[in-house]
Amino acid sequence: MTFDRNSGSEALEQRVLRFAPGGSGELDPEEREQALFVLEGRGTVLVDGVSHELAPDTAVLVAPGSRYLVENTESEELALLSVLVPSAAGQPSGERAPTVRRLADQEARDATSDREFRILLEPESGLSGATQFVGYIPMKRAPEHYHLYDEVIYVLEGQGVLHVGDDHTPIGASSCIHLSPQLRHCLENTGGGEMRVLGVFRPAGDPSEAYLPDGTRAYVSEEDR
Repeated sequence: MTFDRNSGSEALEQRVLRFAPGGSGELDPEEREQALFVLEGRGTVLVDGVSHELAPDTAVLVAPGSRYLVENTESEELALLSVLVPSAAGQPSGERAPTVRRLADQEARDATSDREFRILLEPESGLSGATQFVGYIPMKRAPEHYHLYDEVIYVLEGQGVLHVGDDHTPIGASSCIHLSPQLRHCLENTGGGEMRVLGVFRPAGDPSEAYLPDGTRAYVSEEDR
């Protein structure tokens, strides 16, 4: 467990699931939606009797009430990042087919300070209560800003510093971050290459929606100009 109510994240619960080589595990149904992302390794996930291949940079949405079985079919550890999300208000109950998305298949979109992101899971793909995305952070420090949404972040690769007020915290691969709504911050890439981060935030929306301390939008797309 990385974040839950005990650590200040009231709605989002982030954890890392690890399966030894050749191992498997059946996970009990959850009352919340679950956004999974393969950090490393390969295997399969059986959701309500339907099998799906697991490979690095693959996202899987598991609907509330679904039982699933994860199997590690390789000789290396299989690691998944799991984020539990309350369903959006008014979301109909009942069975929903799992959604599987490959990161490389998703469209790259622009954000502030020459940053990019790719959305994996959102309401259109079945995740009613949140948005799951991968962000790409270049060697450039973004201005201090804040979001209106609640977010948990997992650093996939790269090194940097999280700036929050007078606190400057070094971060690297596998670092976990919780950003509460309206928390002013800046994530700086100080490594020798691109930084990649996996984010899940609620309510669902646009990852590029960020605000400067004076309340103006930090990034405005060409379409909105």
